[in-house]
Amino acid sequence: MNMPGVRKEDVKAELKDGYLTIGASVNKNNDQKDQEGRYIRRERYSGSCSRSFYVGEDVKQEDIKARFEDGTLKLAVPKKEAKPAVEEKKYISIEG
Repeated sequence: MNMPGVRKEDVKAELKDGYLTIGASVNKNNDQKDQEGRYIRRERYSGSCSRSFYVGEDVKQEDIKARFEDGTLKLAVPKKEAKPAVEEKKYISIEG
């Protein structure tokens, strides 16, 4: 997941009810002052985003590995093997 301009401290990851939610918030102030201390320009930026993925009920928080490097968040979520569904045969009784 690419997150340019976001610091590691601003990224949160949460696992709840089988959903992995990743959120990030950014607050930036860009103020320029002249030599006398008066503001020439004041800019503020605030933004947030989040994304949720269903990873399954069997995945635990300890199994997920996360790494944030150069504005890229890498997550390793183990894939649990699907249990084959046992098909039950249901017969209909025939009268007559």
